Amino acid sequence: MQKGEVLNYDYTVAKWFIYTTVFFGIVGMLIGTIIAYQMAFPDLNYLAGEYGTFGRLRPLHTNGSIFGFMLSGIFATWYYVGQRVLKVSMAESPFLMAVGKLHFWIYLITMTAAVVSLFAGYTTSKEYAELEWPIDIAIVILWVLWGVSIFGLIGIRREKTLYISLWYYIATFLGIAMLYLFNNMEVPTYFVAGMGDILHSVSMYAGTNDALIQWWYGHNAVAFVFTVGIIAQIYYFLPKESGQPIFSYKLSLLSFWALMFVYLWAGGHHLLYSTVPDWMQTMASVFSIVLILPSWGSAINILLTMKGEWGQLKSNPLIKFMILASTFYMFSTIEGPIQSIKSVNALAHFTDWIPGHVHDGTLGWVGFMTMAAMFHMAPRIFKKELYSKKLMEMQFWLQTTGIVLYFSSMWVSGITQGMMWRATDQFGNLTYSFIDTVTVLIPYYVIRATGGLFYLIGFFMFTYNMYKTISRGRVLEKEPISASPIAA
Repeated sequence: MQKGEVLNYDYTVAKWFIYTTVFFGIVGMLIGTIIAYQMAFPDLNYLAGEYGTFGRLRPLHTNGSIFGFMLSGIFATWYYVGQRVLKVSMAESPFLMAVGKLHFWIYLITMTAAVVSLFAGYTTSKEYAELEWPIDIAIVILWVLWGVSIFGLIGIRREKTLYISLWYYIATFLGIAMLYLFNNMEVPTYFVAGMGDILHSVSMYAGTNDALIQWWYGHNAVAFVFTVGIIAQIYYFLPKESGQPIFSYKLSLLSFWALMFVYLWAGGHHLLYSTVPDWMQTMASVFSIVLILPSWGSAINILLTMKGEWGQLKSNPLIKFMILASTFYMFSTIEGPIQSIKSVNALAHFTDWIPGHVHDGTLGWVGFMTMAAMFHMAPRIFKKELYSKKLMEMQFWLQTTGIVLYFSSMWVSGITQGMMWRATDQFGNLTYSFIDTVTVLIPYYVIRATGGLFYLIGFFMFTYNMYKTISRGRVLEKEPISASPIAA
């Protein structure tokens, strides 16, 4: 590249991952809405035989949403953000371009295999780690390819300073690599016993050790996909969209290192009142409380970035999505530590309050931030004006209403569950049977499912807005500097 020459970034791979983000978002959220209504109306379980039951569809929902929608969004933003903050185009390296394209196609093939195998009933039955061993091998390969892309692009960069978003992308890569490898150590039973299904496997760990490794992985899969990868996005997209510098770069670094150290120790709070040694449970509870500090450090840093510029929330719906995403992040990261306190967990564990906590984070924090990132990238990648501001505003309020309906109904139903399970009569016998609890929760399940339906309709609005932007949006003569251009 000659001095004074304009650098043309190559967004080929970023485009492809935008498409999979939208596709898997529809798949994951549609299945999630269906199974939510199945809990309210059990007869819906029998519409498609064994293939339509809650137990068969629920892993498809979690894997489609987490490793389809969320992870595609992280990959899409990496292939966009990485080039821009490092001041280097992937087109300058035929090797890295080939690696990026191979990464995408192996990812797509792997996700297709995951969907087919889960739908067919092949599962390890481990939360967020249901995929059998051949697919695990493919995941390792695609993850190594992403690592080559990250460090390869860093290796040929022109910008010597690594912006904070890159720190979070690197942490996402390294954290999941470590967690996935250790938790998914499994033995294919066919090759050991010489019988049974060739796809079947058993964990290398047993009993309490298996539970410990699983929730060290499970909770930190939330850390490095739901949290770290999304913080990487907001630290880039909010300053770029608003035209405001990050409030404090030092606070971003402090929060980063605190988050890396603290989060890894908190997974044991999923195993309170279990066979795990008591000191481990106590340690997990303590670290979960401490986790508030780095989480809120990032969130407050993000909110203070808009200091003096709050008027942009009225004029720019993308800013509105990002700021509310950060607000939901704050809600979720105060609620989780509260649930990790032993006395609170005694009431909350196994109740609907837990998915209530998870979903104000996934729907509000991850969902809103991912969609805002897609909206920001679209005019710059496709060179088109965003299609409709009115549609964006409608989507925002409909999905916000859906999130509130979802988590508030789950708070109430979860606490109701916990109280009914603990209630005893004057003789010390349980007051309510299990079916009594199930029956009383049905109205809350209807509200939850309806909230999910609102969010799904909002996502279809987002999809339509993106489609019309790409196909019919007004062509832009030059790239916007900050606020994304949106047609009325």
